[in-house]
Formats: sequence, structure tokens, C-alpha cells
Amino acid sequence: MNVKQEKRITQKSTVVKEKPKEEAIVNRLLCATLEGVNAQVVEVEATFTKGLPGFAVVGLASSDIQEAKERVKSALLVNDFVFPPLKITVNLSPSDLANKRGSHFDLPLALLVALNKTAFAQPDLYVFGELGLDGRVKSSSMLFPLILSLKEQGKIKQAMVPKEAMAYLQHISGVAFIPVETLSEAIALVQGGNFDAQTTRFTYDAQSVEVDGTPYFYTQRYAADFKEVKGQMVAKRAALIAAAGMHNFFMEGNPGCGKSMIAKRLQDILPPVSEKELLSIAKHQFLDGQTPQFAPVRPFRSPHHTATSASVFGGGSGTAKIGEVALASHGLLFFDEIPHFSKQVLEAMREPLQDRRVLISRVNAKIEYEADIMFVAAQNPCPCGNLLSKNPARVCRCSEMEIKRYKNKLSDPFLDRIDLFVTMQEVERSDRADVSSKAMHEKVIEAFLKQKRRGQRQLNGKLTEEEIERYCTLDAEAESILQSAIEKFALSHRSIGSIKKVARTIADIENHEKIEKRDILEALSYRRRA
Repeated sequence: MNVKQEKRITQKSTVVKEKPKEEAIVNRLLCATLEGVNAQVVEVEATFTKGLPGFAVVGLASSDIQEAKERVKSALLVNDFVFPPLKITVNLSPSDLANKRGSHFDLPLALLVALNKTAFAQPDLYVFGELGLDGRVKSSSMLFPLILSLKEQGKIKQAMVPKEAMAYLQHISGVAFIPVETLSEAIALVQGGNFDAQTTRFTYDAQSVEVDGTPYFYTQRYAADFKEVKGQMVAKRAALIAAAGMHNFFMEGNPGCGKSMIAKRLQDILPPVSEKELLSIAKHQFLDGQTPQFAPVRPFRSPHHTATSASVFGGGSGTAKIGEVALASHGLLFFDEIPHFSKQVLEAMREPLQDRRVLISRVNAKIEYEADIMFVAAQNPCPCGNLLSKNPARVCRCSEMEIKRYKNKLSDPFLDRIDLFVTMQEVERSDRADVSSKAMHEKVIEAFLKQKRRGQRQLNGKLTEEEIERYCTLDAEAESILQSAIEKFALSHRSIGSIKKVARTIADIENHEKIEKRDILEALSYRRRA
């Protein structure tokens, strides 16, 4: 074939033009998963490609998200949706974030599948909700902790949520909620792009006090009253001081002298709570499977002495869960018969008592959670409990070695983190009730207001070293007495800080601007004896 023939063939050849490719629509919605007690943002995105029809969810999704595919299919078919003969791939990003879990991923999955041919731009929209097989949008216990955590991190502005969840989500202010009842309603809202978002500001049915524009809530309901505790004037005075400053408190006394009675009545006279603290308490209750009442009452937790380390501090081989210490955060944790707790639990308590944090380290998870607790403990003076008894019918039958072994279960570093120690006396027939819970609570609120008006972020019992120097100022006479006590009793640096904090609370109760002589003397009377 010559050159002319080649040119002729080339000119006659048909030019085949490629068909323009259709641009694939990739829609995205935001959701979240819990990692410990904190929420991690998850971007849910979907594609529809040619291939064998199928529905796959990738991105290290747990089994409950994989099961969501069947709920989504049923809910969409009920709403007359016809699945396209394409391969559906849903990705949960970031893909390296393991253990994404929760039935609340149902609704974003269904919306992305239903709107596969519609491009929509909602970059800031979070979507949460479990689907029923008939297309109803249901709530789940994880929604409140998730949304509250996202709000605390400043990551959420608006969210589509189940309408039935608004009963408790309305307590979270600053987030615009779009409540929906059915999948079809959610589809119509996202297609239209016009959301009737509800931004709520919940008001609590409780009494309140305000400091610098911040409200603090409390109730005056005393299910168990200090009127029922006869005698024990020193112990009740120490309980008042402990409550006013959220100090750690230790009681020792014979069985039946009123240790547990005092501890259980402390909950009703604790200081008012801020909205932030109240929501944090509710979040921990949701994570524990409880339904919060959103009442301004600080929590009270009293684990049995047989409790394991995992149940007290949290744990789990796969997903770490919170324990009693977290559930008592912003409230009171009571250890009755404390020497009977395991050595492992007692020594591990040093971390939350010092740092108000607990770190759980596992192979698959490392989480840190808040443990801002008031710790109260009680013990007998000896194994049989009769060491301090004056009654000849109740003679102590313990040897010195048994008593020493019993008390040595509590180490000095552990005890050094407790501010007030009280030895209680036996109740006598002539003892009478001398103070009510209402009167004590009023003094606690007055002391609370003094602390907050000074500009303290934390109450006296939780002050740092720097804050102690700033707020716990002593007059000359009190300073002299403290220096003498340091030399006489060889007080440690931590013990000196505890005495100053207790003295500051006593001064607040007595309405003293500076810590005076009698304040420091009373604080020294509550120190631990060797």
C-alpha cells in the first residue's frame, strides 16, 4: 500500500467520539460516635457505582451499624423507594477510627441512599436517629452524651434528631434542633433545605442564685434530715464544713454511732450546681443506662466494699466504660467500711483525689474522664468495732496486732489526700438533735456564694497550690499558729494545704474576710492524728 492510499483510508475513517462521563453525586452528612465519654465526629458519605447490586458499609463500622443496612432497606421500601441496580458504598470517615457504634447511624444512612440522585449541600448538618422497620425515627440513649460532648467541643450548631428525644435534648442550649418523626419527613426536609430549627433555652424548676450572670440551682428537699442524728456535734460541724467546701471527709467510730447517717444526709446540703455540671451529671447517667431527672441534686454513690477496680474506676477489655467514680463526679462518693476495700482500689483512689481525673488504659482504648468528687469514708476503730466503747458490755476483743493490721490497710499517701478527720463518740441517751438539714444547707449556700464572688472557679476543697496562696490568706496571729503547728507536728506540704483550705471554708461560714486565729485552730483540730 502506497502513501496516497494510506491518506485516503485515513480521511474516510470514522472518528468515534467518547460519551461525556456523568459526574457521580457524592452526598455527605455528619454524625458522631462515642470514644469513652467524648464524641468523635464521623462523616457519612455514599456513592452509587455500576457493578453487582449490593449495599456495603466501610470504615471500621461495628456490628450494630452493619445491622443498620437491614433496617434502612425495610424503612425505605415501606416508603416506596426502589433500590437502583447499582453498588451502594457508604463510607464512615475517618476510616481509621475504630469501633464506630450506635443505632443512631440509621437515619443518615437512609437519607444518603434515598437522595442518591439529588445533590444537597448541608456541610454543618448533623443527623441522628434509629429507624423502625416502618420508617419511624426513634431515639437512643447515646444521643444526649453525643450532642452534649459535641456542643462542649464547639463542633455542632444544628442537628436533625428524633422528635421523641426532644424531651431531654431541650436541656442542651445553643444547638438548633430539627425534630422529625418519620423517614419520609426527614427526606422532604433535606430535599427542601428549609429547616424549622428549634433553639431552646430550658428553665429548671428549682431555686437558684446568680453570680456574675451565671445561675446556680438547688432544691430544699430533705428526704433524710440531720434532725435525726442525735448528738455528734463535732461530726455534724465537720460535715457542714466538708459540704460547704466540697472537702474529702473521714469518720471513725463504733458501729451505730451515726457515720452512715451523716454521709447519706450530706447529699441534700451540698452546694448549688451550675447548668454545665447538671448536664455533665446527666451525661454520665445516660452512659450508665439511667434516665436522668435533670433535678439540681448532686449524685451520691456508695459502692460495696467487694466492688472490683473495674466497677469503681471503669474498664472493659474492648470498649472502656465508666465506673462509680465518674458517676459520682460533681457529687459525693462514699466508702463505708473502707478498710475492707481492696488495696488495689484504695491506692488507685489517689489519682482522682489528687487530679480529679481518671485514665483508663486498655489495648484497644485509652480514655480520660472527669472525676471531680467529694470523697467521704467511714471505718470502725478496730475489726470488732468496740475499741472506743465505754460500755462494759461491749469490750474490744481485738489484739494490738489485729488493730494495727486493720488500720495499716490505709496508706499515708492515701490518707494525706483527705482534709477532715473526725473520731465519733458513742450515742448516749441524753443526746438530742440540735440542727436541721435546712439550717445547714443555708450556711452552705452562703459560704458557696462567698467563694464564687471571690472569683474562685473551684470550691475551697479543690483549690490548686497557686489558688491556695491566692485565696487562703491568714492574718498575723493565724500565720503564727500555723507555723508553730508545722514545727510541732512535722506537717507535710500537702497537709499544710489541706489545713489552709479547711480554715478558708470555716472563715467563709463565719463570715471572716481573712482566716483568723479561731479558724486555723478549728482546722487543726480536724487534722489526721498519727
